[in-house]
Amino acid sequence: MLTQEAAGPLVIGHRGAPGYRPEHSEAAYRLAFELGADAVEPDIVISRDGVLVVRHENEISGTTDVAERPEFADRKTTKVVDGDRLTGWFTEDFDWAELATLRCRERLPKTRPNNVAYDGEEPILRLRDVLRIVDEASAAGDRDLGVVVEIKHARYYSDQGFDIGALLLAELAATDWESRPERLVIESFELGVLDRLRAAGVAAKLVFLAERIGAPADEPQPGAPKRSFGWYKSDDGLALLSGRVDGISVAKGDLLRLNALGRAVGPTTLVQRAHERGLIVYTWTLRPENRYLNIRFHSSLRLAEWGDWQAEFALIVQSGVDGIFVDHPDLGVAAARR
Repeated sequence: MLTQEAAGPLVIGHRGAPGYRPEHSEAAYRLAFELGADAVEPDIVISRDGVLVVRHENEISGTTDVAERPEFADRKTTKVVDGDRLTGWFTEDFDWAELATLRCRERLPKTRPNNVAYDGEEPILRLRDVLRIVDEASAAGDRDLGVVVEIKHARYYSDQGFDIGALLLAELAATDWESRPERLVIESFELGVLDRLRAAGVAAKLVFLAERIGAPADEPQPGAPKRSFGWYKSDDGLALLSGRVDGISVAKGDLLRLNALGRAVGPTTLVQRAHERGLIVYTWTLRPENRYLNIRFHSSLRLAEWGDWQAEFALIVQSGVDGIFVDHPDLGVAAARR
């Protein structure tokens, strides 16, 4: 069973440990566990030949060296993904053999300049590579570690002829992770793919991700009106979700109650309301830099400088949340175990 080192929320390494290494790299995942994470979160997208690739988005110019590779210059294109018009290079236009030649690079070089030193050192990963790392870290640490798989762009991929849910089920079966429901969470910003996975009998906790604003890319759901992310966080929305998923994952801003000046003064009631309806609650993403902290916790006007992350993280933990996504797992552990 997925275990924590002590009481407190689950500490989830968000794309590994991207505060210290380029996100979704093998080094980032291994370091996350070395720093005490209970689980890690790989995002999955798809290659042209149906391989589940670990990248935050299917457009990869910001996290790989693809833009500098002349042999792939003709793959640059413009697409509309989940309503956003994007120009760049997309995983579904490459075979896995081609993607495997690319190298990871830091997505936030101005905020995390130290990570730039690791650019180009490591190849990108498949989901099965991350699952192997979790297995190896579990054996080395003699404790059951977990994985929180985020499904990206399910509706978009369906329109392209891919069933990402079916591909995930096949990958879990091939890696023996279909038999580890206590260590596996699957999440998505789209409820439809989670419904289909539950209907297929997937052995995992299912978690619905909710942005602060906007609506899921697969809304409206069949036979229902179009519903916003905000509605899903209402009492009626939480009641509907309690019969379809195991939990909800929300932006940390949804857990911070603000005064008229926008300064955090305490937790909101969202966790309590979700718990009353039998839902677990995760939140994302806890980061120490001023750029990402509530204004109350800024240390200066320098956005890349660390602010009073201890106070903000403590306020999030005070909400009663069940899991926290963090870029720096050691900081998450410090906050969760206080």
